[in-house]
Amino acid sequence: MRPVFDQLAGQHRVIQALERELSHGNPTHAWLFTGPPGSGRTTAARAFAAALQCRENPAGCGECKPCLQVLSGAHPDVAFVSTNKVAYQIEDVRQLITRAQERAGSGQWRIIIIEDADRMTERTTNVLLKAIEEPPERTLWFLCAPSPADVLVTIRSRCRSVNLAIPAVSEVAELLMRRDGLTEEQAHFAARVSQSHIGVARMLARDEQARTRREKIVTLPLRLSTLPQAMAAAAEIVTLANEHAESTTGATQAERTSALRHANGLTEEENIPAGLRGAFKAIEEDAKRFARRATFDSLDRTLIDLATFFRDVLTIQLGAGSELINEHRRHEIEQYAQSQSSEKSLHQIDAINSTRRRLASNVTPLLAMEALMSTLLQQPGRR
Repeated sequence: MRPVFDQLAGQHRVIQALERELSHGNPTHAWLFTGPPGSGRTTAARAFAAALQCRENPAGCGECKPCLQVLSGAHPDVAFVSTNKVAYQIEDVRQLITRAQERAGSGQWRIIIIEDADRMTERTTNVLLKAIEEPPERTLWFLCAPSPADVLVTIRSRCRSVNLAIPAVSEVAELLMRRDGLTEEQAHFAARVSQSHIGVARMLARDEQARTRREKIVTLPLRLSTLPQAMAAAAEIVTLANEHAESTTGATQAERTSALRHANGLTEEENIPAGLRGAFKAIEEDAKRFARRATFDSLDRTLIDLATFFRDVLTIQLGAGSELINEHRRHEIEQYAQSQSSEKSLHQIDAINSTRRRLASNVTPLLAMEALMSTLLQQPGRR
């Protein structure tokens, strides 16, 4: 395996396919990297881009200047595009298309990597379609999305597909030990409770506060036995998500506003001239969209963690005999599993998944969480 692919865990089939493409020397002009969150789809796109710009033979050394520049996001001919908005805007894509027309400078290729391509609306995607159909010479498009179905068929049909799978817990743990210097125990715990999501596993291994927050969410069902408790839990979860979004958004908005004032020679105390109000208003609107997305992402991660508790409950009820996601909470989960039927556990998992879908369709977060918490109420002794 070429060194540039060292950061991909459990993707041997994908790596072999990309290495074959490198050997041919004439890559397809458009690629679609898909895989579940945490599988490494963006990492795969970045590594492939680095190998394509590599000056060594065989390509993909991971140590030459072009490789290091791409992997660090600093290569002038490789653009990494992401959005903190709910969806990409048409003007964002038009800027990309303009950039794609430029000739590669120091690199062999002009490469545009678009993260979360599933966040493009149909209108926005149609703007991109023409550029992907007829790209300039030596320009490559890499799109990343959770699944092929998340991208319009007109785009999908024009891209070479690279499908990543969820790596095994052992493969993620091995990566964490090798790359981040974790002990075997630390790495296995982080890989297991993150359900092989490499980014989340790394965060949990490094951040004690993140581990504490997760434990609080995972054990929440053990503390829900009355309706007031359920309503209070819903309000707390939404409040924490909003606070996280506001703190992140506030810093970003302040930085952008300050930079715009500085660029136009305005002090912090001066009033904004009429001709510049539109630009400052755009920053404010971007911040609102970012806050909505950050709130959704925080709530969605909370629900994913919460679902692991009930998956473990069901695992015990069905006598699967496999390791639990929250193995360190086995005793408490076993006690909970005895208090209700497997049918109710399934219903609770379905309720969590339904809430994730409702939140994605812009249902009011507090109402959605209150409805969910009432469904998850613990009823000891009833089956």
